[in-house]
Amino acid sequence: MLFSEGPVFVHADSLSQTVDAVHQAEFERRKIPAPQALAAARWIAARQGLPGAYGGTFAAFDQETAKGISLFTGERVKFASARHILGEEACRALRFLKITDSVVQTALERGDEGLMRCVERFAKDPRNNNPGLYCCGKCTVGFWRNLLSGGLDRQEERLWRGVQHLRSARDGEGGWRRFPFWYTTLSLSQMEFRGAKEELEYARVKIEQTARRRGMHGAFAHRRYTLACRVLGL
Repeated sequence: MLFSEGPVFVHADSLSQTVDAVHQAEFERRKIPAPQALAAARWIAARQGLPGAYGGTFAAFDQETAKGISLFTGERVKFASARHILGEEACRALRFLKITDSVVQTALERGDEGLMRCVERFAKDPRNNNPGLYCCGKCTVGFWRNLLSGGLDRQEERLWRGVQHLRSARDGEGGWRRFPFWYTTLSLSQMEFRGAKEELEYARVKIEQTARRRGMHGAFAHRRYTLACRVLGL
């Protein structure tokens, strides 16, 4: 770990934990001090294009790909999904850090270009006729998170079309088939259009159940509780 005092942003052996720490600051609406932001951005940028990086984005460590990672809201993913989502989330983290350093910006541009090549390849399959989807439900939400940060292209169209599909994936119990509930809820909470709000309303009972659980222990449980309260305006 890079810092001995204050919040730790760089985890020397984990891209997922480093990105998670950056997104925790965003979630808490807390500004990262400039020296720490620069160090975190340069560390993430140095992972761009290394062996194992999805589509030329940012490489996870071997144990992260094999054993899996936790999404920001706690759901577990591994293998190709972990590699892809980390690439999307690392791009998102660099945009949040707002570092103008040329090395960082070049890495971010290359990451975005690599993801766009993957998206364009996916779109060539005639079965994939919705520009708001990518691969599976988990990967689609990671894709949305990057779009919401200003990454890739056709952001509004892709998000709108993706949420249109989400409606058809409702499981009748307040969740969505193939889409991780809290990771999806987090993304929906950052969208402004009516379709996203309708999906949050559909999920309201499950969200309310979590909002009633005060004093929850663990980082992921606390994030879900905080997210639930925000969605409900509490």
